[in-house]
Amino acid sequence: MISRVLNPPLPFPVLARAETITAPVKEETPDTDKVAEPERPWIIIVWNDPINLMAYVTYVLQKLFGYGRAKAHKLMMQVHVEGKSVVWNGAKERCEAYVAALHEHGLWATMQKDD
Repeated sequence: MISRVLNPPLPFPVLARAETITAPVKEETPDTDKVAEPERPWIIIVWNDPINLMAYVTYVLQKLFGYGRAKAHKLMMQVHVEGKSVVWNGAKERCEAYVAALHEHGLWATMQKDD
C-alpha cells in the first residue's frame, strides 16, 4: 500500500523506449509556368575580309579549333564564297574567348545566340 501512495498511477501511458515521429514534409513541385528553358548555344561567325589569305584562314581554324585540314578548308571556302561561316557553337564564355583569339589572329569574327 505504501508503494501506491509514493508512485501513483499516471494519467497517460509511459513508453518503454523513445520513438521518433517524422513530421510530414510538403514536397515542392515545379510550377510549369516557371520552368526555365535550357540556354541556347552561341555561335561564332567568321566573316570574309580582303586582307587575309585563304591558306592563313585555314591555318588559324586548324590551330584554334583543332579542326583537320579538310574541315578547316571547307569552312574557309564557305567564308570566301558566301561571305561568312559558322565555325563553332557552344557556351557564351567559350565563344567570347574564341572570338578574342580570332581577333588576335586578324580575322573578322562575331558571336550571337543560335536561332
